[in-house]
Amino acid sequence: MAGLLGKIKNFLRSPRGQQMAGRARQMAQDPRNRDRVGKAMRRFRGPR
Repeated sequence: MAGLLGKIKNFLRSPRGQQMAGRARQMAQDPRNRDRVGKAMRRFRGPR
């Protein structure tokens, strides 16, 4: 498992990984995407 995490860490340090992380940050700031994620999390967690 540590090998997989190491590969992910190395990828995120690469230029392509930095580009994808920046794109993910931009998408996370979008209110529409936040609503979608919130709805999905409520469905995933279920009624409490």
